[in-house]
Amino acid sequence: MAKVALVTGGTRGIGRAISEYLKQKGFSVAANYGGNAEAAKECEEALGIKCYKFDVSDYDAVGAGLKAIENDLGPVDVVVNNAGITWDGPFHKMSKEQWDKVIDVDLNSAFNVTRQVWEGMRERGWGRIINISSINGQKGQFGQANYSAAKAGLIGFTKALAQEGAKKGITVNVVAPGYIDTEMVRAVPENVLESIIGTIPVGRLGKAEEIAAMCGFLASDEAAFITGATMTVNGAQYIAG
Repeated sequence: MAKVALVTGGTRGIGRAISEYLKQKGFSVAANYGGNAEAAKECEEALGIKCYKFDVSDYDAVGAGLKAIENDLGPVDVVVNNAGITWDGPFHKMSKEQWDKVIDVDLNSAFNVTRQVWEGMRERGWGRIINISSINGQKGQFGQANYSAAKAGLIGFTKALAQEGAKKGITVNVVAPGYIDTEMVRAVPENVLESIIGTIPVGRLGKAEEIAAMCGFLASDEAAFITGATMTVNGAQYIAG
């Protein structure tokens, strides 16, 4: 029977690429989304997967969503905590709402989802948690105190949880993308985008499929000895020590 993989924010951009890759690798994929029903419907039809609408920042909503997934597909074996938003601004102008919303969606959601599948993974003796951080969670970024804090928090969460899951056959890892060629990045003004690409040694934006491939490897049996790791996929733009 195919293992079940949940990808939060899994119907657009990097999340959709991950959903597609895992489907190709034989997983039964559940793609979560928060609001864009049109994109979710197109994803469902194009990829032949099931999409589920629930707010990952709401613990009870996540519980209801997971129950629906388990009823349809079975217990969740792989979680890719990919859902995330940005709400940028210099810190001296950042509102509490900006801070709270980004922390809730980008960091607290990982607790909301992982906590509710964790005991099942422990009981079955197998599980994969893959947390999507960011280059800006590793190095920080002007105007992104909220986003950088949330994405850095995922790295600490991963390192701690990896130690707890290790003896139960559960691996917990981070994928930290650099600047990836998605609709959101392409919306950046051309001159700004050119300056960003100029700081990437490989001379281009990353591809969503490259992030997906890393997630696919970490979700596999072959990656069983890799846990607590942060995989940087950024074209050498930032090399963590």
